[in-house]
Amino acid sequence: MEELNKTYSPREIESKWYKIWEESKYFAGKMEDGKESYSIVIPPPNVTGILHMGHILDNSIQDTLVRYKRMCGMNTLWVPGCDHAGIATQNKVERMLAEQNLTKEDLGRDKFLEETWKWKEKYGGIITRQLRKIGASLDWDRERFTMDEGLSKAVKKIFVDLYNDGLIYQGEYMVNWCPRCGTALADDEVEHAEQDGHLWHLKYPVKDSDEYIIIATSRPETMLADVAVAVHPEDERYKHLVGKKLILPIVGREIPVIADEYVDMEFGTGALKITPAHDPNDFNLGQKYDLPIINMLTPDAKITEEFPEYAGMDRFEARKAIVEKLKADGTLIKIENLHHNVGHCYRCDTVIEPRVSKQWFVKMEPLAKKALEVVRNGEIQIIPKKMEKIYFNWLENIRDWCISRQLWWGHRIPAWYGPDNHIFVAMSEEEAYEQAKKHYGKDVALSQEEDVLDTWFSSALWPFSTMGWPEKTKELETFYPTSTLVTGADIIFFWVARMIMFGLYEMKEIPFKNVFFHGIVRDDLGRKMSKSLGNSPDPINLIEEYGADAIRFSMLYNTSQGQDVYFSEKLLEMGRNFANKIWNMARFVIMNLDGFDITKVKKEDLKFELVDKWIFSRMNETAKVMHENLDKFQLDDAAKAIYEFLRGDFCDWYVELAKVRLYNNEDSEKESKITAQYVLWTVLENGLKMLHPFMPFITEEIWQKIKVDGETIMLEKFPETDESMINPEVDKSFDYIKEVISSLRNIRAEMGISPAKEVKVVIKTSDENELKTLEDNYIFITKLAKIEDMKYGKNEEKPDQSGFRVAGNSEVYMILTGLLNLEAERKKITDQIEKVQKDLDKVNAKLANEKFVSRAPAHILEREKRIQKEYQDKMDKLTENLKNLQ
Repeated sequence: MEELNKTYSPREIESKWYKIWEESKYFAGKMEDGKESYSIVIPPPNVTGILHMGHILDNSIQDTLVRYKRMCGMNTLWVPGCDHAGIATQNKVERMLAEQNLTKEDLGRDKFLEETWKWKEKYGGIITRQLRKIGASLDWDRERFTMDEGLSKAVKKIFVDLYNDGLIYQGEYMVNWCPRCGTALADDEVEHAEQDGHLWHLKYPVKDSDEYIIIATSRPETMLADVAVAVHPEDERYKHLVGKKLILPIVGREIPVIADEYVDMEFGTGALKITPAHDPNDFNLGQKYDLPIINMLTPDAKITEEFPEYAGMDRFEARKAIVEKLKADGTLIKIENLHHNVGHCYRCDTVIEPRVSKQWFVKMEPLAKKALEVVRNGEIQIIPKKMEKIYFNWLENIRDWCISRQLWWGHRIPAWYGPDNHIFVAMSEEEAYEQAKKHYGKDVALSQEEDVLDTWFSSALWPFSTMGWPEKTKELETFYPTSTLVTGADIIFFWVARMIMFGLYEMKEIPFKNVFFHGIVRDDLGRKMSKSLGNSPDPINLIEEYGADAIRFSMLYNTSQGQDVYFSEKLLEMGRNFANKIWNMARFVIMNLDGFDITKVKKEDLKFELVDKWIFSRMNETAKVMHENLDKFQLDDAAKAIYEFLRGDFCDWYVELAKVRLYNNEDSEKESKITAQYVLWTVLENGLKMLHPFMPFITEEIWQKIKVDGETIMLEKFPETDESMINPEVDKSFDYIKEVISSLRNIRAEMGISPAKEVKVVIKTSDENELKTLEDNYIFITKLAKIEDMKYGKNEEKPDQSGFRVAGNSEVYMILTGLLNLEAERKKITDQIEKVQKDLDKVNAKLANEKFVSRAPAHILEREKRIQKEYQDKMDKLTENLKNLQ
């Protein structure tokens, strides 16, 4: 049996194995008849993206599930791919051109797209190369891109279908507009942030009167485009002014006072300025009362030529100038501070501008009804369940989706305009011309829509477009609906809900059976990770330092279902230490299997001791727990189960106890030694298989050294549970042994006795099972606890000057005579008691103070009570130790 290297080198192992796996096509999604299928589509990262800690978590979860299901013998497919990321990619290419003093307009649309494709080929897809570094077992032969030929065809097909079914329409409506990106944004692409601003109170004079109405606004610059002032019809302050005209300050335009129940009498002054071109609620009122729409801003948020005094000024620059003018002419009465929500573009963080423009929309309500139904009836399970409420709330209050974007990079909308602007929606230009000829009765010139579709439109088809739709493929038949979607909770609206709607609309089937939402990775202060905060480490650097296995395991071990993850590098030390522990344990086992051949062992010739039965019982319990937790998406509990089993049960106990048998070369103990070797090999191999989905590289490297046959651990069978080997009585007996040994180790630690020093022990118990366990395992206990002499029985006397613990129903004594300077030890403990007593008195006084207790927050009280208990426990232990030294 080939030995492992002395030191564990993750960098060397990980690069070696991924190359072998990929070249050997082990990740390929097989489509074997008669097998259950399991499929996941990757949430497609932006083609511009690079790996961050959120990707590490997301893809570690997916890979663990995929590797587990693959080992369970299923047809398993994990589809990789990238999203074209319309705004983000176009911004990158425009910035590249700006360095050459060029704009996209200098190049023209076709040449600009040529440059974007070149950029994509050169820089795009870095993230898919980086995913290999974390061991993601994706079927790279099936990699897709949202603008590849097949997916582009799928996008056109669903657009045509939705349009023909009356679910896509065009119209002039108020949209969210990003002046920086120069495009419309959907509601969910607007990120709201709390910020400080002001509320300016302005006088709007009533025509031919000394009266005026006071308006409070957070955006005084938009007054240039005011067309009315609205008040509540029941508001006594303004009833007499309804129908009259006001003179718009600065502009001098006459505007009416209108009455509508939408106005809140209690809010502000109870009077609202109405600016239909620059506020969504004002736009609705404008439609209701047929008010004119005056657009005072250019697409890049500068004042239009219609207002010469401010023309060309940026909106915020114009605000300052207009406020100064209002102050000067006495219109401005007062300024209040305001803390309010302001919408920003999710890509460039520019403050968005509500803008009326002609756009394409999807009618969402009919699609949302079915999407609500499949979650309510359990066809789709959302995990954790609390996310259902957010999903329902959004779909029940859904607004139509603005899908057009004023960009060049993306899926160009498959619509053509005739000479009279009649719209022809078709799969191709040829088809559009055929429709036009039929419509007009002759050949006419057509022009294609300039806008492209929202990036999320093509992403919404991802579960079936990646499988070859609209063609009827074997992949679709085998792997659709997909099994699980794993994603962050922050894209529940952008992506998850829309995939469900489009899957039900086009495929007449749900796109996935389970949606597993994980939390956001935050820093240890709870802040979202970002480049600007400088709290987002480069995962590639971390992989270089700690290894992918260590990072994967640490992240999964510390991620509770639905909870955010608080990341610090300290977390990764646990994973690295665990990997080192596994490596060193495996190295020891392999060295002690020299000359051992598992294929020649006959089980009936083996002699299983309590410790062997216990480790087999624990191994089967662990397999059971892992199956249950992985099937319920409780990956942290599964990780904890295999960690406790391998690190605790196997490394710390079984391997240590096995040394007693391995190092005994007497002929009479040969049977016991071979039994220990058989158990070590069997448990190591099964343990590696259970750990493999979490830590694929290290498990492959070790398994290759001990395997009997097979090519790769990832295609081995995940251990099943043999219920007959789970034995609660054996567990109980061995737990008693662990308790006895741990008790003696604790006494040593507290008394400062060297772990290597042999001691004398007395155990008093009348429990027959405990006596039998002590008798049968005498050699194991004495060797592991470094005991020179151990007396045990019902009638043993308590020895003088001894350390004491209770284990099970036994009194465990370690004789201290001759081991310690008792006088010095008593002095040391007395000093400690005095110090702890002072600390305990302080906290007792604090908790006895009614004033403190009544005013302190709950978490402070809780903390103080916890500290009180810790001091009291310490005090009790020290007092007991002192008593034993008398």
